[in-house]
Amino acid sequence: MTETVDIERLGAKGDGIAADGTIVPYTLPGERVAIRREGQRAELVGIERPAPERVEPFCPYFMRCGGCRTQHLARPAELAWKRGIVAGALAQAGLPVAPEPALDAHGDGRRRITLHVRLVEGRTEAGLMAARSHALVPLDRCPITAPALRDAPAVARALSVPLGGGRKPLDVAVTATDQGLDVDLRGHGPVSAGVGAALVRLAGELGLARLSLHGERMMEAEPVSVPATSGKLYPAPGGFLQATGAGQATLTDLVVGALGPKTKKAADLFSGCGPLALAIARSAAVHAVEGEASALAGLERSARAATGLKRITTERRDLFRRPLLPLELNAYDAVIFDPPRAGAEAQARQLAASKVPLVVGVACDAGTFGRDAALLTAGGYTLERVVPVDQFRHAGHIEMVGVFRRGTSRR
Repeated sequence: MTETVDIERLGAKGDGIAADGTIVPYTLPGERVAIRREGQRAELVGIERPAPERVEPFCPYFMRCGGCRTQHLARPAELAWKRGIVAGALAQAGLPVAPEPALDAHGDGRRRITLHVRLVEGRTEAGLMAARSHALVPLDRCPITAPALRDAPAVARALSVPLGGGRKPLDVAVTATDQGLDVDLRGHGPVSAGVGAALVRLAGELGLARLSLHGERMMEAEPVSVPATSGKLYPAPGGFLQATGAGQATLTDLVVGALGPKTKKAADLFSGCGPLALAIARSAAVHAVEGEASALAGLERSARAATGLKRITTERRDLFRRPLLPLELNAYDAVIFDPPRAGAEAQARQLAASKVPLVVGVACDAGTFGRDAALLTAGGYTLERVVPVDQFRHAGHIEMVGVFRRGTSRR
């Protein structure tokens, strides 16, 4: 049985939501649509009155693949929606700050993708999962990725052959680097010496820059790197990188621009392999703190290769369990924190009790950013600006940079 509803708003994941709360994927605010109800969700049957912001999706896998759920939304409207996600999180946290317009940082596409390899009807297939399902959608190429990843599905299928060709679930994380494709195989578990040798031979035949298994390097033709504002980054096998090169550059510019000439000594917390630390070190000494030893090793390699930088020191430390304390923090003119999606609650509490004049927060989750920002403002900081940065076109993810300042300098 079908019925007609009006769509009032977009949810955080990009699904349309009707006046009664019914979730209708692939619809837009202002549209009148025919639906078939399935509990609190509904299947879209037809569009009776399209929104002016509706555009033709570009991807042949749209509505089958579970990703890129807002391809039917014009780009300016999508950026406004994402700004609204950040604004809503700030309001919910009790912060009367209006975020600035969202910046487009898609660049030439995402430089990282994790493909799933499964056996489908007797064939080895690589692709992404359907929405709210474990069913695989095989891909020839993902159009949202950078051109360098055009062969990623074929590479994933080929590498799966020595591991059973999808008979056992396999995830293949592929990153575009200066040297070629960097591949980390996940989910299979340990392999025999014979299988490992076969994978290394295959990696050479495919021209891979690096192959690793669960983050353990199996082969690397030469040190794998990606461009950075100051030199090169050397990510660990399977290590974290921003989704796009443009996103990394935009976030770096915003952080460095917030520091100003008074910053002579800064701390970069949750530093990863060091994109922010390297850029900050152009004008200030930096102490980089990170929980992963492999990420810090990459940062140290970058620092050795770069020229004209101020001193960079590193410290391995679990900032979730052992955040820097006020006595340590007070040694810095500025502190930058860039945590995973879970945010930096423990560290934010210590920053709130510190006397650091300037704090810059980078976040990939609006909700945890709002929570951490509220802790800082309760401790006496003023949230001066929040800038959303969109490097995830057509998905509900959004990055943001917030600048916090104490009203009175400690010096």
